[in-house]
Amino acid sequence: MSWGAIFAGVVIAIAVQVVLGILGTGIGLSMVDPTEGTTPGAAGFGIGAGIYWLITTVIALGAGGYTAARVSGVTDRFDALAHGLVVWGVTLILTIYLLTSAVGGIIGGAFRTVGSVASAAGSTVGAAARVAPQAASVAGIDQNDVRQEASDYLSDAPSDPAQMTPEQAQKEVAKELPALARGGADGQRAENRIVDIVAAQRKISRPEAQAQVTQAKQRFVQTKNEAVQTAKKAADAAAGAASKTSFILVLALLVGAGAAAFGATTATRRRLR
Repeated sequence: MSWGAIFAGVVIAIAVQVVLGILGTGIGLSMVDPTEGTTPGAAGFGIGAGIYWLITTVIALGAGGYTAARVSGVTDRFDALAHGLVVWGVTLILTIYLLTSAVGGIIGGAFRTVGSVASAAGSTVGAAARVAPQAASVAGIDQNDVRQEASDYLSDAPSDPAQMTPEQAQKEVAKELPALARGGADGQRAENRIVDIVAAQRKISRPEAQAQVTQAKQRFVQTKNEAVQTAKKAADAAAGAASKTSFILVLALLVGAGAAAFGATTATRRRLR
């Protein structure tokens, strides 16, 4: 194994990739024409860029494998194939290293943001009643501060619903909503409290107030279920897109390995002739 030849092949592969990448950027920018309105859409640009990247990778790694096998002086086909595959491997590792060292902070920040959103969405699907605390945690809000602020607002509210002002009644109902969402004994107590407030504020009978609160609960549950279903669909779509992207990336890497091997074996056949 000639590591000098492999290094030469890696240098050629990266240089060709960079040159063709700059050329592709120029071609892409030349297609932007905002005045005429003929600029391709984002989907078209993405597909075109992916195809161009695959073609340039094949050319670059083919040239790198050919260079490594030619410079090494090997005459055995397997030795040439090994040189080409090592060029592919070293180029791949070096590319990953350069990406992670140059833009690691940006990529890491993006993944942390996506992870926070995914964590909040997963908590919503698993237990919708805990959505508010999870969202507050993701947003960096201290729940103790929220509770203290709510306590300050509601400290002067009278216990008798009939003596509350409309603003105090609204705040009191808002204070009971988390317990109502949790359900159980606390939820029943909160519901009774809300019914009393509605009956006193609207000056209607308690059964009428109960009917209104029950209807509002049904709308709330329906909205919550719709939000959960939307979160599930979004998670499924994201997982499907990530899966497809992974398979496409693996296929592209294998194509690159094949290009490097083909270039190396081509150099050996030429030397034998």
